[in-house]
Amino acid sequence: MNQSSFGNKFTVTTWGESHGKALGAIVDGCPAGLPICEEDIQIFLDRRKPGQSRYTTARKEGDLVEILSGVFEGKTTGTPISLMVKNTDQRSRDYGNIAYSYRPGHADYTFDQKYGFRDYRGGGRSSGRETIGRVAAGAIAARILKELNISFCTYTRSIGPVEISSFDQEQISRNAFYMPDADAAARAGEYLEKCMKEQDSAGGVVECRITGVPAGLGDPVFGKLDAMLSQALMSIGAVKAVEIGDGIAVSSSRGSQDNDGFTAKDGAVAKTSNHAGGIMGGISDGSEIILRAHIKPTPSISQPQQTITKDRESISLEIHGRHDPVIVPRAVVVVESMAAITLTDALFSNMSARMDRVRDFYLSDK
Repeated sequence: MNQSSFGNKFTVTTWGESHGKALGAIVDGCPAGLPICEEDIQIFLDRRKPGQSRYTTARKEGDLVEILSGVFEGKTTGTPISLMVKNTDQRSRDYGNIAYSYRPGHADYTFDQKYGFRDYRGGGRSSGRETIGRVAAGAIAARILKELNISFCTYTRSIGPVEISSFDQEQISRNAFYMPDADAAARAGEYLEKCMKEQDSAGGVVECRITGVPAGLGDPVFGKLDAMLSQALMSIGAVKAVEIGDGIAVSSSRGSQDNDGFTAKDGAVAKTSNHAGGIMGGISDGSEIILRAHIKPTPSISQPQQTITKDRESISLEIHGRHDPVIVPRAVVVVESMAAITLTDALFSNMSARMDRVRDFYLSDK
C-alpha cells in the first residue's frame, strides 16, 4: 500500500492538489454490474463541498464529478473506475506569504522535512480538499454496501463544548452542522459566532453508526476490523483521535459494566448491550458498529501566530484567505466514506468479482 492508496481488494487511490487543475480518485476492485451514476456520487460530494453556510469557507466550488472510466450504460464494468473533480475557484495569491514560512498547526514543516519541496498553495496534498477523492470513492463503496443492506447514520456529535443531548435523525439534514439535535445546533452556531468574532476556530466530534454488518469481518491479530477502521479515520488530516463503542470510557469502567452479554432472540444470537461498538476481538459481532472521530480546530486562523521561516527567522504570521471556522460538518461525509471503503474492502477480502454473487452470498441464509 503506497501513501496515496488504501485497501487491498477494494483499493482507492486519490490524486490531485488543492490548487491544481483537478482532484479525484481511482477505485479498483469494484464488482461488475453495480448500478452507479454521477448523480449517486454527487450526492456525497455535495455534503462536503464549500460555501454552503457562513460556517464554511467562502471558496465557491461546484465539486462536480466526472466518471472517466469503469462505468458503461449505468453499471460498473469490473475495471478501474476513474473519478475527477475540477478545481474552478483557486486563489493561489492568498498563500504568497507562506511560501517561505511554516503555518502553525499545518503540515508545512513536516512536508518540507520529508520531501525538501512543497506546494504551499493551500497545502497541496496535505489540504483538506484531498478528501474529495475519498468521498467520491466512498459513494461507490456505500452503494455496494447498500446492496447488502448495510446502512450508515453519520452526524456531528459535538462542536467545541456543545454536545447533542437528544437524537432526531431528521434534524441531521436540517441544520448547517449535521447535528441530530436542533437545540444543540443553535447553541453550536452561537459558539462559532463567538469564535469567528475572535478570529478563532473550533473542533468537534463526528459519530458514525453502521447497521447490517454481518458477524465475522476482520481478523484476530493485525487485521482487526477496529484497527483497520481506526487507520482509515486517522488518515483523515484533521482527525486526532478515534473511539469505537464506549471508547475512552472503558478505562474507567469495570468488567461487569463493560462486558456485553449474549442472548438468543428468535433463534438468532443477540447481545444484551453494545459497549464494544459492534466489534469484539477485532471481528464484527453483527451488532451496530459505533465510531467516533475527534476533529481538531481549523488551523488556519487570522490571529497573529508565532512561527519561523525556512531560514529559521522568527516571525508573526497572520493567515489570510478563505477558511472554515469549523471543519466538523464537512468532515461528516468524509468519516462515513472512509468507514464505507474499509468495510467494503473487508467484505471483498475473499469474494468473487461479480456483484450478483457477492449479494447472493451475504443475503442468503447460511
